[in-house]
Amino acid sequence: MIRAPPPRLTVLPVFCPYFGIYVAELPDRPRGAAAVLEPSGPRLRLFRMTPTYIARLFRGLPLLLVVVVAPAFVQAQARAQADSFPRPDRPVSSIVAPRWVDEDRRDALGEADRVMEFLRIGRGTRVADIGAGDGYYVARLAERVGSTGLVFGEDIEPRYLDLLRERVESGGWKNVRVIEGTPDNPSLLPGSVDVALMIHMYHEITEPFALLHRLAPAFRAGGRLAVLDVDGPTDRHGTPTRLLACELGALGYVKQRQQTMADGAYVMVFSAPTAAERTTSAADVRARVAKAQCRG
Repeated sequence: MIRAPPPRLTVLPVFCPYFGIYVAELPDRPRGAAAVLEPSGPRLRLFRMTPTYIARLFRGLPLLLVVVVAPAFVQAQARAQADSFPRPDRPVSSIVAPRWVDEDRRDALGEADRVMEFLRIGRGTRVADIGAGDGYYVARLAERVGSTGLVFGEDIEPRYLDLLRERVESGGWKNVRVIEGTPDNPSLLPGSVDVALMIHMYHEITEPFALLHRLAPAFRAGGRLAVLDVDGPTDRHGTPTRLLACELGALGYVKQRQQTMADGAYVMVFSAPTAAERTTSAADVRARVAKAQCRG
């Protein structure tokens, strides 16, 4: 029996979502393959090969994976570990609503006015409301800072951002910018804010150390971070005051003062770390957090 000669195959650098390349055959079509493309010009056809042909073409692939791909994978894993931030050694509450409680109730307690006065927020101040929700503080900050000030309403939830954008548009607030952040990054520009607020949401941050690290460069000289929360377990929508001071202190935020609100919550104010005091990398953050030994 005379066997037909094997088809002439040429490997072309054409991307394939399954194998990375296609196999081209010129001019005979191998048995069992299905044509997927026939370009104009010379009789060149591209085929997605059957398992038999794939095995024949890539019989050396396992060795290639061991020699080339495996070391690269190990190196990538090592780089990812070096770039990873520590997780908090405590529970984290779920994000459940775009606001803490009813706005009228908060106004009756004078919450926003008291916080803004405590932080000396006035005309020309640049404020970031991190975890702004549907904009309770954004609305009051926009009026407070005036046309010479600026308010950044940041959140990570698409539904809340849509509510916030609608509120900003309907209110006609030209001094408000809506920012879409991530759990580990508030996405604020360097040197853009005088004050950052975290209102009843610190306990919901899944990556607090990464976020605080990336927030630090956003502060202008003399910048301050204010956290308003309930002195309670982090899995019940609160943050113990000692835990908050420990976690922020580990990254160079220095506690300045604290005040109790009318509803029993507290607001704690920190000075933002200077350029010399900031954490420099994920490895630096891991070392500082490990040294601080903060426990929930």
